[in-house]
Amino acid sequence: MIIDCHYHLETRMQPVENLIRKMDLNGIEKVALMPTMLDLLPHTPEFLLKLLRFLLYHRFSRSLAKKLVANFSPEGDIVLPKETVKLYKDPENGSVAEAIKDYPDRFLGWIFINPKGKNDQTEEYEKWKDLSGFIGVKAHPFWHQFQPEELAPVAERAAKEGKPLLIHVGFDLNGDFEALANEVPELKIILAHAGFPEYSDTWEKIRNNKNIYVDLSADAYVNGKATKGVVEYLGAERCFFGTDGPYGHHADDGIFDNGFIKRRIESLFPDRETRNKLLGDNFRDLIGI
Repeated sequence: MIIDCHYHLETRMQPVENLIRKMDLNGIEKVALMPTMLDLLPHTPEFLLKLLRFLLYHRFSRSLAKKLVANFSPEGDIVLPKETVKLYKDPENGSVAEAIKDYPDRFLGWIFINPKGKNDQTEEYEKWKDLSGFIGVKAHPFWHQFQPEELAPVAERAAKEGKPLLIHVGFDLNGDFEALANEVPELKIILAHAGFPEYSDTWEKIRNNKNIYVDLSADAYVNGKATKGVVEYLGAERCFFGTDGPYGHHADDGIFDNGFIKRRIESLFPDRETRNKLLGDNFRDLIGI
């Protein structure tokens, strides 16, 4: 079973019908959805993404990368060179519930939690956790600007019920996932985008903590070299296929190419057992389906 563990339900960019069609086209059986958290992002040229990856992958230049990507307005929105993009404090988990209801055999769901939003985090978790298809918690300390440890109340509940946390950490205190891991040591944590923004430094930190995993999503943040590097360092068992769709490489129809990262994994790892682990077996074991 091939499972995309990291996909944003953003129908303005990829309608559900197109997503299903491309899942079928690329042999992806299930996708784990999370609700969209912002207005539409403008296209970023590949040469700028390549520069960003270079700056992030090297410790000496990471502070410069932070200046490029961690700019927020007083209201908490993302400030880009030519515009400001609105962030949603409380992403609408109901949209994911509707998609799962319509396609129960194809979609799973993450419960998006923001401890800085208006919704109480434990109430939001309890509201959705028992609905069929919901598999765990998603949080974004980087863009929502909080310390991961602030998720402790919901993390404790998720850990007791065997549900993982998929988290996109940021810089400095917004990236201190270790404090949360120490406070809730039984929690299964998935670090998005191969451990963005510290990559190999993060891999070293988590090497001996078998409860912390990474996903391989987002071609904006993760190239083939980083993909191969993290799998070799942590082992295939702790890495999951994800796309970060519908953001990233577009197909000929101008809509997101859901198979781009899958094909990358297939080309990098010719061993069938390794590929199977990365593309679905590991994630399926983690969430128990």
